[in-house]
Amino acid sequence: MKKLNSHFRFNKQERSGIFFLLLLIIALQGVYFYVSSSSNGEPSKFLVDNMEQSWVDSLQHIQQQKPSFKLYPFNPNFITEYKGYTLGIAPEELDRLYAFRKQGKYVNSAKEFQRVTLVSDSLLDEISPYFKFPNWNKSAKSTFTKKRNESNSVEILDLNKATAQDLKKVKGIGDKLSARIIKFRDRLGGFLVEEQLHDVYGLEPEAVERTLKKFKVLTPPEIRKVNVNTATVEELSRLIYISQSLAQEIVQFRQVNGSFKSLDDLAKVETFPKERIDRIKLYLTL
Repeated sequence: MKKLNSHFRFNKQERSGIFFLLLLIIALQGVYFYVSSSSNGEPSKFLVDNMEQSWVDSLQHIQQQKPSFKLYPFNPNFITEYKGYTLGIAPEELDRLYAFRKQGKYVNSAKEFQRVTLVSDSLLDEISPYFKFPNWNKSAKSTFTKKRNESNSVEILDLNKATAQDLKKVKGIGDKLSARIIKFRDRLGGFLVEEQLHDVYGLEPEAVERTLKKFKVLTPPEIRKVNVNTATVEELSRLIYISQSLAQEIVQFRQVNGSFKSLDDLAKVETFPKERIDRIKLYLTL
């Protein structure tokens, strides 16, 4: 026992050494636990970041699946530029609708809307379920159909073959106007559409309506269209609707801005007669 006790007897210097050794061990243990806890915490940090990123990704996916706005039924005859933008309708497609409306006409079906605007089938399928046509549009359409059917019982003559005597049978058309209609028809090379009758100088709209009840364009002429992107001033000015000065403006506009992407871009020429663009386009190509 005495021998055992002798092993636990230390002098002052030995006790100091043992004390510092214990302190060193405790310090090393502290450093070990600090480093261990820091390294163990790092994956947790990345785990939280991954969870947050997954949550953000799911929100983005949901946002992409949701429409950017709620679409309500609307009358496609009165689409504003902003609404057209939200629907994905191109500006030139809207311009065609506006030009059609300026003539006092209305679209009465989804197919007619596509025919006027030339929107794609995919866009039409997306927005046409929301088209809402008022009752008066439908009744106007049925009235027009009824009148057209009634007119079928009346003998219709070819406007491009009508003589002066034929035309003078229409109330309001005498010697001068009948001669003027035939002269205008000869300059055109023949009427392509009935609406060109409105372009005869001095012919009142009422007289045009009475004429078109008896005459239609049954044999439109074959014409050689002029390429608006390559035509010279002289070639353009040969068209009855385009004067020499307007032809010069068209060519100058093309030289400054490049080739026309669409015939509707002609409306950007300063003095271009926008109200007649539909008729002028009949004689032009790109």
